[in-house]
Amino acid sequence: MAGMNAMDMKLSKIYPLLVAKAIRKGRSRQEVDRIIFWLTGWDMTQINLDMRYGDFLQNAPAYNPAAESIKGIICGTRVEEIQDPVTRRMRQLDKLIDELAKGKPLEKVLRY
Repeated sequence: MAGMNAMDMKLSKIYPLLVAKAIRKGRSRQEVDRIIFWLTGWDMTQINLDMRYGDFLQNAPAYNPAAESIKGIICGTRVEEIQDPVTRRMRQLDKLIDELAKGKPLEKVLRY
């Protein structure tokens, strides 16, 4: 796996990591699924997990315009300054899952 870009990985590898991070902090898979649906429009109960993660993000059926309000640092980089749109989407999702794992109420994570 050395040198493999997360965008090229299958969703079947990434999705369980997102869920595990939330569960370790006392949150649920359903909350992760709500975040993903809010951000991308994908219903995780009907998604093909063999899809590449980059394709999952790039081809989101209803990417939420409110995603532009996701700001802050994730993996040492300011989310709002990432130029590549697909990488920005990946980090936006990372940031939302981080906020959930840190105990933020779901309504706040979803920018309601």
